[in-house]
Amino acid sequence: MIDGQARHCPYEMEWSFKVAVQRVAVNPWPWSVALGFNQGELVSGQTRTLYCSGQTAMDADGRPQHDGDMAAQVTTCLDNLEAVLTAASMSLTNVVRLNVYTVNVDELFPHYGVLASRLAAAGVAPATTMLQVTRLALPGQLVELEATAVG
Repeated sequence: MIDGQARHCPYEMEWSFKVAVQRVAVNPWPWSVALGFNQGELVSGQTRTLYCSGQTAMDADGRPQHDGDMAAQVTTCLDNLEAVLTAASMSLTNVVRLNVYTVNVDELFPHYGVLASRLAAAGVAPATTMLQVTRLALPGQLVELEATAVG
């Protein structure tokens, strides 16, 4: 207040500072670690949270790719997820939650190693949920990855 009048600031300030993100795996049972994911991740000190939309096998123009090819779709979904993370100055290293939606869990399992190996290469085992759904948004899509990242 100035002179008893409320004044609005004519500009906005953006504050930028770095806070170390601390991640602690929460695994009351050891079996999930062997499968490449943690039951939970306790994250503290984050400065930014990115909620990624589900990434499917789409090209840069929004056209579906690899109709009916689970292996190729898993790879493209990961590439697209990494593109979103990169655009936010993040990487797979920042992913703390991953939801995997597929129209056929049994068909996904033989190709799950692609996902697990890329996460392992990034040094993460995010809390993960895998769900089989009746269908995804567009015909021919077999898998979708939805992530939350902090950093």
